Amino acid sequence: MTELEQYIKVYFGISPAELAQIAALFREEQLPRGAIYLAEGAYCNKLSFISEGWVRTYAHRDGREITQWIGGKGYFITDLAGLMFQAPSRWQIEALTDLRLYTIDRENYERIGRLAPRWHELEKLFIAKCFTFLEERVFQFLSLDAEGRYRLFVEQQGELLNVAPLQHIASMLGMTPETFSRIRRKVLKG
Repeated sequence: MTELEQYIKVYFGISPAELAQIAALFREEQLPRGAIYLAEGAYCNKLSFISEGWVRTYAHRDGREITQWIGGKGYFITDLAGLMFQAPSRWQIEALTDLRLYTIDRENYERIGRLAPRWHELEKLFIAKCFTFLEERVFQFLSLDAEGRYRLFVEQQGELLNVAPLQHIASMLGMTPETFSRIRRKVLKG
């Protein structure tokens, strides 16, 4: 059973027959480090599950890159507005490391509802979980100072310090690289 099938089985609780049908709609693909999964302004017509590796979602604004999210194994990647509403992407998604993905295109994604009768109910729960994650992230930005965001990041995602360039992490946390370095030194000194 692939990582994707394990995730779908555990998270969505569907029957083995439905699982086999859904998993067959995904194709395995690999992207090398630095490859662009989705270009800013392009239309996203796919959803991928990360089996191995790390990606960064970011945008170019006012001459700088703003990192929205860095994710790895066990996460899905897409531009939801593009996938669901055919809107051009505001984000660029880039492979920070070599990636192994399981990808489904929009046409096959829409077929899932016909293959698994409970899919639309489960899809709502999945999107609600994603929305809750975003709400928590917004709350952290509003309620924590830069040091609090750094400490929470280290507690929850500290392994990224060994994967992503520090300026990308700083941007994701809403701070300049200089502020990030100053806080990091302070925390490390204890």
